[in-house]
Amino acid sequence: MAAHAGKYSGLYCEGNDWYCNASLPSDITLVMDGVNFHLHKFPLISRCGKLAKFIEQSPSTSDKTLEITLEEFPGGVRTFLEAVRFCYGGRIEFTPRNIVSLYCAADYLNMSDDYGEDNLLSKSEIFFHKQVLKSWKNCIVALRSCEPVFPRLDKLHIIIRCLDALSVMVCTDPSLFGWPMMMYGSLQSPGGSILWNGINTGAKIHSFESDWWFEDVSFLGVELFERLIQRMEAKGIKPENLVRAIMYYCKKYLPGLDRWKGGQVGISRTVASFTMTPAVVDQLFLLERVANLLPEKKGKTFCRFLLGLLRVALILGANHTCLDSLERRIGIQLELATLDSLLIPSYSDSDNLYAIDCVERMLCIFVLSEAKLTSVSPSSIDRETSPVTGRWKKVAKLVDNYIAEVASDVNLKPKKVRSLAEALPESSRSLHDGLYRALDIYFKTHPWLSEKEREHLCSIIDFQKLSIDACAHASHNERLPLRVTFQVLHFEQIQLKTALARYRHVLDVQTAPAASLIEMSGQIVQRDGWVTLVRENHGLKTDMERMKPRVEKLEQEFGKIKEEMKRVVKPHSYRSSPSSIARRIGCNLFVRHSNAESDILESMTPTPRASVEQAQPSTPYSRNRRRFSLL
Repeated sequence: MAAHAGKYSGLYCEGNDWYCNASLPSDITLVMDGVNFHLHKFPLISRCGKLAKFIEQSPSTSDKTLEITLEEFPGGVRTFLEAVRFCYGGRIEFTPRNIVSLYCAADYLNMSDDYGEDNLLSKSEIFFHKQVLKSWKNCIVALRSCEPVFPRLDKLHIIIRCLDALSVMVCTDPSLFGWPMMMYGSLQSPGGSILWNGINTGAKIHSFESDWWFEDVSFLGVELFERLIQRMEAKGIKPENLVRAIMYYCKKYLPGLDRWKGGQVGISRTVASFTMTPAVVDQLFLLERVANLLPEKKGKTFCRFLLGLLRVALILGANHTCLDSLERRIGIQLELATLDSLLIPSYSDSDNLYAIDCVERMLCIFVLSEAKLTSVSPSSIDRETSPVTGRWKKVAKLVDNYIAEVASDVNLKPKKVRSLAEALPESSRSLHDGLYRALDIYFKTHPWLSEKEREHLCSIIDFQKLSIDACAHASHNERLPLRVTFQVLHFEQIQLKTALARYRHVLDVQTAPAASLIEMSGQIVQRDGWVTLVRENHGLKTDMERMKPRVEKLEQEFGKIKEEMKRVVKPHSYRSSPSSIARRIGCNLFVRHSNAESDILESMTPTPRASVEQAQPSTPYSRNRRRFSLL
């Protein structure tokens, strides 16, 4: 072939023109991407079916050089030079980096065996099958080189064969392929066996990590990585491994995402030592593709990862489809979210510091999803112990803490606070302490709110669901409206009376005769069981321990009054009268005389101490005590 073009000694370049070092002048010019190749017809038509057909159909011009333009040639000038060198009988070297472009160029020029034995197309196919598809590293390198020549790859099934090969190798013991795995150290074989002078000793390290391939596939571009994950899913790779691979990929190309993920997805491992740089990735394009690629999965780590993606999506200004997809995935597992990951700053034109509208939408999604679960759940499920009720309570606590955190935003409107609190049904909160704390912080940071606005916000709190401690705090809270304070005092008194009555009942049970206790315990076992009784007794004792200081304080006040009356010298004098003494220590008394020698002073309203004395049976300690009540 080279003889027909004269003596061939290579190609050289002058500006935008390439020439062949041959004794005969060129008779054909091929133009590609503005570069001219001055070559000879015979070496080309003997190997390239496309050029042979084109020259055959062209009019004969013996005195003029034929010019052919090659449009959209795969691989560019460098690949075409390799193909021309092959046509002139030169030797070319196949590598994992150039095999894809050479394969596509041979197909473009129709360099099949019909135009010469062992032509470029068949040689490329042999190398691709034997050297690329059977090697993890070569397969990754070849896939990475596919991106500049994408249009012709589907015809030759190059990408799909590489993806299938990688999917199979992920499921297979790496030692079968002889990969240079670096994850176990330099003294171990690919399968984890200990090496001695390069010889496999057979001593295995039993731990095998499933994330060894994450770093290697992260060198692929977004589209190739997406297709790889889809092929792996079709091949039956575990979904949790695919999710971790996606998380690893996103962490690599979305800087700062691991800050909001909570811990590492996996240690950086690799089975191949690459010299190429990571792929150039459009972050917004990656976010939008990942939003559709992620499977339907639940988990604390995964939920935190989704919230990190949502934060980045808001920063980059992702489209509504991407945002809706992420919000929906987070909303259906909102009970797994944490407060710090939910505090997403607002990157829009909103006046608020945080993306409250985004959180409110996720709350609505959670409510709708849980409503569907509740509608299909059997009615016989215990609502107190069912997982559905547990999820409601977790989200309610999360929302209360979220409102407390964002309450310091001076631009936060009362309407938005109310909408967040009322997004969940009333039954989701067994106690309203968290909601009260959030509103108290909001009132403290928004002192300019009117009385009407504060009353309107306080109406979302059920004060009967406040604990004794919360009631005690609310009764002295000057930030609450006056009407609300009276309401709190009323419910606090009811709670104290109820708790004292229950405590008296517990004491009666504990001091009952053994026979009565056995009989009563049998009834309890039949009704609720011992576990319920013990739990209630423990709760009652805890409540009473908290009330003891207040009751003791009242006893001290009564003791002071008693001591003062004992020291009275002139019982009938005005200065030493019981009314005067009580008035000096801050009490207003109503005196009621009876036939008895002692005077009994009673208050207009019962006190906690009076409730105790009325509830408990008379004892030697309390029988002869004078009774006083504070107004």
